[in-house]
Amino acid sequence: MRDHYDFENARRNPYAKLLKKRVTIRLDENTIDYFKALAEETEIPYQTLINLYLRDCAASNRRLRMAWRPKKRTEAS
Repeated sequence: MRDHYDFENARRNPYAKLLKKRVTIRLDENTIDYFKALAEETEIPYQTLINLYLRDCAASNRRLRMAWRPKKRTEAS
């Protein structure tokens, strides 16, 4: 290795913005088990699979459909 490196003409990494960012997310046990089983089957780390799934959702602009139904009234209420 050299004693000194000259970075005067260096430029920033154009892909630095595409790097992954660490986040904390709470997932239920069944979801984790599902992705871990899929990871064993595909030999891809489960966290990578979760990231790929979320990336696909974002790329296809997929939205979660949530339809809240009113509670059924019982005779006593």
